[in-house]
Amino acid sequence: MSSRISLLFLFCLGLQFTNATVNDTIRPGQSLTTSDYIQSANGRYKLGFFSQKNSIKYHVGIRFSNASDRNVVWVANREHPFPNSSAVLTFNADGNLAISDGRLLQYLLITNVASGGNNTYARLLDTGNLILNNTALGVLWQSFDHPTDTILPGMMIKDDKRGWSLTSWKSNEDPAPGLFSLHLGSRKELIVMKGSEPYWTTPLIGQLADMFDIYGDYISYTTSNNYPSEFKRVSLSVNGELRLQTISSNSFQSSSLSGSLKCGAYAFCGEFSICSETAAEPCDCLPAFKPNTTQGCKRKTDFPCSDVVQKPGFLPISKVFLPSNPQPLPYVGNASECESVCLENCNCTGYSYDQEHRCLVWEGPLLNMKKFSEDNTYKQDFHLKLAGPDLILQDTNSTNATVTDTGFKNLKDIWKIVFPTVSIAVAVSLGLCIYYLRRKLRRKGEDLLLLDLGMTLKANNSEHGEVQIPLFSFASVSAATDNFSYANKLGEGGFGPVYKGILLKGDGVAVKRLSKRSRQGWEELKNEAMLIAKLQHKNLVRLLGYCIERDEKILVYEYMPNKSLDLFLFDDEKRKILGWRTRVGVIEGIAQGLLYLHQYSRLRIIHRDLKPSNILLDIDMNPKISDFGMARIFGGNESQANTNRIAGTYGYMSPEYALEGLFSIKSDVFSFGVLLLEIVSGRKNTGFYQTDCFHLIGYAWELWTSDRGSDLVDPLLDDISSMQMVLRYVNIALLCLQESADDRPTMSDIVAMLNNESGILPYPKEPAFLNMRSMLKANPINSRMIEIYSVSGATVSIMEGR
Repeated sequence: MSSRISLLFLFCLGLQFTNATVNDTIRPGQSLTTSDYIQSANGRYKLGFFSQKNSIKYHVGIRFSNASDRNVVWVANREHPFPNSSAVLTFNADGNLAISDGRLLQYLLITNVASGGNNTYARLLDTGNLILNNTALGVLWQSFDHPTDTILPGMMIKDDKRGWSLTSWKSNEDPAPGLFSLHLGSRKELIVMKGSEPYWTTPLIGQLADMFDIYGDYISYTTSNNYPSEFKRVSLSVNGELRLQTISSNSFQSSSLSGSLKCGAYAFCGEFSICSETAAEPCDCLPAFKPNTTQGCKRKTDFPCSDVVQKPGFLPISKVFLPSNPQPLPYVGNASECESVCLENCNCTGYSYDQEHRCLVWEGPLLNMKKFSEDNTYKQDFHLKLAGPDLILQDTNSTNATVTDTGFKNLKDIWKIVFPTVSIAVAVSLGLCIYYLRRKLRRKGEDLLLLDLGMTLKANNSEHGEVQIPLFSFASVSAATDNFSYANKLGEGGFGPVYKGILLKGDGVAVKRLSKRSRQGWEELKNEAMLIAKLQHKNLVRLLGYCIERDEKILVYEYMPNKSLDLFLFDDEKRKILGWRTRVGVIEGIAQGLLYLHQYSRLRIIHRDLKPSNILLDIDMNPKISDFGMARIFGGNESQANTNRIAGTYGYMSPEYALEGLFSIKSDVFSFGVLLLEIVSGRKNTGFYQTDCFHLIGYAWELWTSDRGSDLVDPLLDDISSMQMVLRYVNIALLCLQESADDRPTMSDIVAMLNNESGILPYPKEPAFLNMRSMLKANPINSRMIEIYSVSGATVSIMEGR
């Protein structure tokens, strides 16, 4: 309390020293209100509060002094705007710049350095760089190390493992971090990412080469400004464009650095293709490849890795910008060794021994290979791996490509290759015809016992984009589970029991067998199978196949040795294994999985049944979301939907879904909030009897409003280093549990809250379901036609005529 009073006194004292302008410096005891600013010595830049059009939210930012619009180059509190004009920028007691609303109800550190004090001051330099300087220690902090969406001349940015902090605005009116971020690639190219996916890329050539300098992992923007009244900057727009902007007092010019190149969009021409800047039609297939039915190209001749007859070799393609995502092999010392490594690797599709004497190899599809008109240091020779017959044809037809030595010297050699190849092709074709005929007659599925788990987990979709899901025979599934023996039973969910299956190689799988009384039928089974097969994320369980035979409906998943989260979380002995760090990892993993489902997967997916028993744990206690039987797919423009069949789990359903059948991504957010409270407390939400509360949500709210939030924390946790951080998780959970879906954050917001430990969190409103007993009496729908079909007695399906 004493520290809060001293800070309040310091702010009040600082207000007395506020001036309309404070030169270029803020010192301890001085403050800036929303109407004040400081200005660099040359008059180019000013620092102060700003608010966008039609907004009452205030941000602290650096702007061009003489430009009236589109002039913000740096934002201090882009994720945490202050809601009214009483905001103040000043120094706190530690010598750090901070923003307050004047009453200390909201407080945000801008700088966060250990050494501060009265000898520290903040100055806005002529370059637009805000520095925190100590007279004895020098520069402690600078805004150039924390860019937002703009690169100013002289600014150097480092691309580290966390990526650049250069990120687009969320919208033209909202400076919060948007979808796009700028990075420096391993081959010194600029890459714009959209979320976690590449969006645009180009080497530094032409105008870009004149603008940017590279120093190791750093990139710097340079300019010769012959007009002092002009301001230049490079910015990343809200739609992912990299733009060069020239701003003066009476003009604004903006040109795209992204749109000037035909081949700028990432993987513009698709797989196994090359994009040429100089061609009228920029996209063309690589030699010995043909257009695919979808975008990109495919091989004219496939070759098995073990086939010595077709003997693959390499076709050099000269002076190109190499494909994306090479794998460097530092242990390879020369070009000959590099070629041998790729030749012996079944999955290798090409290699390059670059100008820096590095061996680079590629596995799988080749993406983003380009040709440019300018001569530059980034052009390299690429060696494309082809089948023997294709190499011969390329050698015969090409005048500018030289095939590496593959052993084909004359027509006699060619005949030795062609005849066996044709014979083998005919034999294989006949064998395939017999195989598919027998399979059509039998239709009993593949043998689960023979499944190669390692190969299956690495397998991709077919070239036509069809989902390949193995159909297993019931006999093989039964054999793998020892005839569904009780000893192999892992547990039982709402749709039936789950068993452990053992394959011939000793690998384990999880077998979900739908019970006869389960309401999940063929549609739900098909829904779950198709959904999971299309999803690829480390926090989502992997589907290996399915079985449909007579009345049996079975799904086969990867096996999770630690089973499900509820078996640990609600057991007094096993819960001791879940230390705080492990629980944080589980929380963050679930959040990342949901964010992928809601925002980054090819489909927008609402899970609708998120609960501890549907969170599986691998051998390292990493969480994987499972059970997609109730999941729903949303179209690109859909945000919510209604259903006549309300199916989910009591205690985890949002109020709008439980009472009205209305669901959206905010329904999953509500379930995540309940799950978060359970993980922090080690208590179940349902069947909760503590004080006068009907459930865990009510108990948490009672403790929160009486400033006793720490009482909610699981008493078995003994590795908590900061109770404040635990309470932050409770705050996030309560924000997820708001009565109105509009008041709940998105999973993107939640991930940002979890990752930004110092960010300010809003104070939650009263959560949903506080008056549960009266609500049940007022809504008789909840007491009629309820079928409980979960062994745990928790999962319900509510049917109501509409």
